[in-house]
Amino acid sequence: MNRVHALLLLGAMMLGCVNALAQPQTSVRVRGAVTGFDGNELQVKTRAGKDVKLHVSDDTKISLLYPVAMSEVKQGTFVGVTAIKEGPGAPWQAREVHVFSEAQRGTGEGHYDWDLEPGSSMTNANVDAIVDTNNGKELSLSYKGGRQKIVVPRDVPIVAFKPGEISLLKPGAQIFCIAQQAADGSLSALRISVGSDGMKPPM
Repeated sequence: MNRVHALLLLGAMMLGCVNALAQPQTSVRVRGAVTGFDGNELQVKTRAGKDVKLHVSDDTKISLLYPVAMSEVKQGTFVGVTAIKEGPGAPWQAREVHVFSEAQRGTGEGHYDWDLEPGSSMTNANVDAIVDTNNGKELSLSYKGGRQKIVVPRDVPIVAFKPGEISLLKPGAQIFCIAQQAADGSLSALRISVGSDGMKPPM
């Protein structure tokens, strides 16, 4: 009986350790300017004026963001669109569009809340159709589990990605980063997009 109790106690202890290790990490978005980088720790001044430190590893994916014309958004393209509704029943209006490469197809697929501004959303989806409107282009987008129509005004920034090097992470560079926050509050960069020629990533 004592042996059974000991085994049960050992099992409970092991389960506790597994649960502690399995605590979910939080995804955090960081927007701002690089203030320093030593090869491992990236220092960023966020747009809100906060100083943030990001751990950068060999697994961190780095991309260069550069402006493109609306003509790069074609039927069959996989895109991300930050949008907002300007009133009840109003159509989604794009704040920016980013064009993914074919290798990036499926990245963050879906339609969900976003934090660029209050009430904004992000839709990462395939472009099924493009229709001219008085206000610009209307994109019909599809993703796993749903569809959206979003109007892209003529003055909205359109950007695309290409693979980047760690050398892009120099002081003054404007970045958008998806990071993972550990239980102790530390941040590890998963993906960093760097704006070309000082451009602020619009997403």
